[in-house]
Amino acid sequence: MVSKLNINPLVYRYLYIEIEKHLRHKNYTILTGARQVGKTSLIKQLYFHLQGREETVVLLNLEDKNLLKELNEDVNNVFNRLKVKPQKIVEGQTDTRIYLLIDEIQYLDDPSNFLKYLYDEYEYNVKVVASGSSAFYIDTKFVDSLAGRKRIFQLYPLSFNEFLVFKEQKKINTEINYMVSEPSYVSEYKRSIESYLLEYLTYGGYPAVVLEDDIEEKKLLLDELRNSYLRRDIIESGVDKENQFLMLVQLLADQIGGIVNKNELGNTLKLDNKTVERYTYILEKCFHIDLLKPFYRNLRKELTKMPKVYFNDIGLRNAILGRFENPRDRMDKGMLLENFVYNQLRIKHQSTEIKYWRTIERNEVDFVLEESYNKGYALEVKWECRQFNPKKYKKFVATYPDFPLSCIDFNNLGILVY
Repeated sequence: MVSKLNINPLVYRYLYIEIEKHLRHKNYTILTGARQVGKTSLIKQLYFHLQGREETVVLLNLEDKNLLKELNEDVNNVFNRLKVKPQKIVEGQTDTRIYLLIDEIQYLDDPSNFLKYLYDEYEYNVKVVASGSSAFYIDTKFVDSLAGRKRIFQLYPLSFNEFLVFKEQKKINTEINYMVSEPSYVSEYKRSIESYLLEYLTYGGYPAVVLEDDIEEKKLLLDELRNSYLRRDIIESGVDKENQFLMLVQLLADQIGGIVNKNELGNTLKLDNKTVERYTYILEKCFHIDLLKPFYRNLRKELTKMPKVYFNDIGLRNAILGRFENPRDRMDKGMLLENFVYNQLRIKHQSTEIKYWRTIERNEVDFVLEESYNKGYALEVKWECRQFNPKKYKKFVATYPDFPLSCIDFNNLGILVY
């Protein structure tokens, strides 16, 4: 029996609605994301939702060693916890649909084969929703054997809007939306909004950190994420040079929004380029960083293969560097804001739609959003837009008239309404 303790049915993540809609589809729902971002809580919410609809549903947590042993022995043992057994049926027939919600599926000896067997045997009346750690998704067998049988959803740390919901600040969320629709409107909550944004830029969006009110406890929770969970990722991903891997994490944290030059990183860390590439790949697959590709049309003048790096959680990034000062007083406040804007943009846009622009002369625009071919918009991030000099971007504006460029800063909250 699953306890409802600490599960608030009113606090749904933005991804919850998408996943709930996907329940009607036969292909499996696979939930990814970093450790401690709320995957288990989301699956529990789905469980209670399906129970409320009086569906045939079971929730299995594979941290249960006895259950794990049972499933490794025989895939069909997964139905032992149900009163009904699935029947093989063909498309168009009706029968009781069974929902299997499986948390921590990576603990299985062969999770890819497990899911493939269930899909091939019970395609039309067994629906699986599964979550797993990074080690599962790094496995190429997962991609190959489940082609056409799955849809992957990535759960990130809380967005700023979700952060406000968890803080029970519904009124402020409403005010932000209104401020966007009415640019001349000055909210009476302006100082509160700024205060919450500064907190978010400092401690990030991991749910447990957001719900903790004590500042020192917030830091300890982030230290735990840095020390324990990052180390588990290292072990499960087969990293052999732990110290250099951790130094790479620190170097990347210190250059968010900057170009990732693998040659320079390799020279600094005394690692070959292939190892640097593998380690950055692991950090991506463990959901700690995203690497942003360049936007270009003129290959000779604009093409650079080097990506820009952003962290999926600003709080963890600050913990890696041991920096928790007020962002207003920090030299890297512009970098923090730029990373924050990226984290908000990825909620509305596919990662492939978000790029940056840079020429060989080092003219640069922070974000180019390609919403359709040769059409979209561009953003330059400044702590204060009075630092924004339109003349510096004349080349981009002239070359890409269908990508209107605007500046966004700490006081321009239009980017926050996702």
